[in-house]
Amino acid sequence: MHKRNLIVVLLTALITVACATSPTGRPQLKLFPSSDLAEMGAASYQQMKQETPIEQSSRVNNYVQCVANAITRQTGGTWEVTVFADDQANAFALPGGKIGVYTGLLDVSRNQDQLATVIGHEVAHVLADHGNERVSSQFATQSALQLAGAIAGGGNGGMGQAAMAALGLGAQVGVLLPFSRAQESEADVVGLELMARAGFDPQASVQLWQNMARSSGGSPPEFLSTHPGHESRINKLNENIPKAMPLYQQARNAGRRPNCG
Repeated sequence: MHKRNLIVVLLTALITVACATSPTGRPQLKLFPSSDLAEMGAASYQQMKQETPIEQSSRVNNYVQCVANAITRQTGGTWEVTVFADDQANAFALPGGKIGVYTGLLDVSRNQDQLATVIGHEVAHVLADHGNERVSSQFATQSALQLAGAIAGGGNGGMGQAAMAALGLGAQVGVLLPFSRAQESEADVVGLELMARAGFDPQASVQLWQNMARSSGGSPPEFLSTHPGHESRINKLNENIPKAMPLYQQARNAGRRPNCG
């Protein structure tokens, strides 16, 4: 069998082993059990709590906890929330039910609905099993590159090394980064629905990302970024807000009216 065909056959076999579907119907590659990802998430979370200062203000902690609790009540399970005293405007959620919010985010998310946009987005990553996807795609790509290198045999000297370097760059730009952008866009859509079901106004999501755009200044070209550009993200949200608004009204009618301050 031709070497190139052998690579294709082996990669196809790997991908078909763990074919799954995301909450929006997108095909997913998931090679690892959820329990392994939960252990990795818990270990990373514990390390972050040891290395990053934790916010001591009860007012700030109560506010963030209130928003996060309203979101996670719609998901079930047990979630741990930590506010980190750090100026970066960011948050994260990890497999195993771990949420981290940096105090710098509170300068950009100016009300509870805008904060719910970010927390809903991060929780959506966990619900959609994006962590497993990312680890699996990186594992599959690295395995393919190693296989290609082994088959190439390294007999071409500098030319062979240059080809492998180009192949690695192509894999990074052509596979891993766009794949991550797909996850980010999906988390926006799922998070929008999640915040609406919790009783937060989905229209605040656009205001949040407008704030993010103003605060971030210049950003890399979208095709070299793991995240959608601000304009692309806002356009996608505007497309999906009409679908989320009925869920928001249902939540309000059912008495889900968060008042986190």
